[in-house]
Amino acid sequence: MCRTTHNIFYYLSISRRTLCMAVSIMSRIKYGSLVTGLAVFLSACGGETPQQTGGGMPPPLVTVEAVKLQPTQYTIELPGRLEGSREVQVSAQVSGILLERRYHEGDYIKQGETLFLIDPEPYELALENAKAELASAQTLYAQAERDWLRIKDLYQTDTVSEREYEQARATFENSEARLAQAEAGKRNAERNLRFTRVEAPISGYTGSEQASEGNLIQAGQSLTYLVQTDPMYVQFSMGEKDLSIYRTSLRNGDDIEDIALVTAGGERYEHTGSINFIDNRINASTSRIGMRGVFKNPNQVLSSGEFVRVVVTLRTYDDTIVVPQSVISQGPNGPQVFVVNEQNLAQARPVQLGPIVNGGQVILEGLSQGEQLIVNGHVAVRHGAPVQVTNP
Repeated sequence: MCRTTHNIFYYLSISRRTLCMAVSIMSRIKYGSLVTGLAVFLSACGGETPQQTGGGMPPPLVTVEAVKLQPTQYTIELPGRLEGSREVQVSAQVSGILLERRYHEGDYIKQGETLFLIDPEPYELALENAKAELASAQTLYAQAERDWLRIKDLYQTDTVSEREYEQARATFENSEARLAQAEAGKRNAERNLRFTRVEAPISGYTGSEQASEGNLIQAGQSLTYLVQTDPMYVQFSMGEKDLSIYRTSLRNGDDIEDIALVTAGGERYEHTGSINFIDNRINASTSRIGMRGVFKNPNQVLSSGEFVRVVVTLRTYDDTIVVPQSVISQGPNGPQVFVVNEQNLAQARPVQLGPIVNGGQVILEGLSQGEQLIVNGHVAVRHGAPVQVTNP
């Protein structure tokens, strides 16, 4: 065994060709497998492979775009619900039989037009009774006033007693009170009679009737509703982080006051609107604040209760850099992109990210106008390594 081992190390010192011949001879001996393993190892370590003799890997292929400055806006879309600028529940103010509905459901009604007629007969009789009460009170008042004036003059000359004087004054004051009560009763009767005609409190579109003719209705019972649809309101809410950006932009004088609507069908509404109300506190459970926008609706395109998306501009950029989101990678110092220098070498460039705008990433710092940004093939690129630009 010692002799065999000595032979093995002897063969290691000779050339590869001689070693191969030695391996062939020694494969017949007891320890041939060991020698074979050593021969293969030496063969792998010695010399170059055919692939290596052909040179290194070619530089990766990349596509570049010139970095440019452009104006852009940072906008968000928020869910909202439309409602009329005025929505009124029309209710009966007196009880009685509903005799007539004087409008077609869905019609546009002007303020003051009659919507319903309640049986006026009981209220006409009540008014006649009130008028009679007033006439009686007026007669008693006139008589009491004459007596009071006469007794007051006689009392000055000690012609009547103090008791008669006080009695005449009390009678006059009582008649005066009855007269005022009768006048109020007459006005109330006139008011109730007027309320038998249920009139539109605002101009707007009518809803469906909630009580049909012939029903006995009670005071306060709902009959229909009216919606004023021009202008229209949209109720929505905004997260506190976005609210902070919005308010900062307003303080900086950014032109972000206009808002837009996207309907449920995905169409952008033709008119822009504005925010006319921001709530005075943030909802603690949702971390959002309520807001309201107002839009013109001259053609009645928008409907109360409709679900929409509100497009709000949070910030405007006069000159900024926007790149595809796919070019952003994570480097040792955070987000980075790759650019190509004049020597066709890739350079990793750490960048400060802004918001995402229309699917593109705003770059606040780290890139300059005119630089060649790698937009395709950057996954295989390393800092300082050569690249091959394939742009036509």
